[in-house]
Amino acid sequence: MHEWITALADHQARGEPCVLVTIIEERGSTPRNAGSKMVVSASQLFDTIGGGHLEFKALHIARQMLAEQRSTPHLERFSLGASLGQCCGGVTVLLFEPMAPVQAQIAVFGAGHVGRALVPLLAALPCRVRWIDSRPDEFPPSIPHGVTQVLSEEPVDEVAELPVGSYCIVMTHNHQLDLELTAAILARNDFTWFGLIGSKTKRVKFEHRLRERGYDDAVVARMRCPMGLAQVKGKLPIEIAVSIAGEIIATYNACFGQHDAGANAGPIAQLLPPSRRSHAI
Repeated sequence: MHEWITALADHQARGEPCVLVTIIEERGSTPRNAGSKMVVSASQLFDTIGGGHLEFKALHIARQMLAEQRSTPHLERFSLGASLGQCCGGVTVLLFEPMAPVQAQIAVFGAGHVGRALVPLLAALPCRVRWIDSRPDEFPPSIPHGVTQVLSEEPVDEVAELPVGSYCIVMTHNHQLDLELTAAILARNDFTWFGLIGSKTKRVKFEHRLRERGYDDAVVARMRCPMGLAQVKGKLPIEIAVSIAGEIIATYNACFGQHDAGANAGPIAQLLPPSRRSHAI
């Protein structure tokens, strides 16, 4: 396996930004190979595009992109000759692709049917997932890469361990547990997004109980219930999971670059069409 592949995977797993540099066009009598790649981080270089002054200049451009926190790809055309220390002419085109760090820390409470459909989808995104349940037999034999399985007899206690700005998904097997998790998440009120599975009737019941406990209407309004994109129809676990994943993607795209999103973001419902889904559990 090429060094750049391992380096790219390692940086993604650690949530560390880097730039993937690729030779996409090579014209002239130079020894470089189109398709060669290297990964550049703030302090390290992995693999090579052939060395020499071209690689030195590419390294400088990639590091500048990292320093400026650029998120869009960039093409650079180099005319090879005396200016790049080459003995012969030619043209090399490099593609610089910033690889964004993890965009979302997600906590999924519940390993039921929808949870088992949803977590693999989230694991394929630039996210880190904590998958929490009290029932060991509900977890699948194999946990997706990038997902931390948390077996806890007291799932509500796990709320205090979540990073600020987390995305919280509550879909347990027990309505009372859902309520206690909801109360704990809203008490912190430093999340980016919080979704509770259930119907509009469930939302009304929970709102009433939360107000009885003294929760402010503005805080309760941040709860997405029903959650998921209304445009994604269906009652199958995978269909519900896709709709929830779609809403999370829309949210972290809208909040990208806001490092303190949890403290400042208003209800994500402002960014999304109203949900008409009724997930009765």
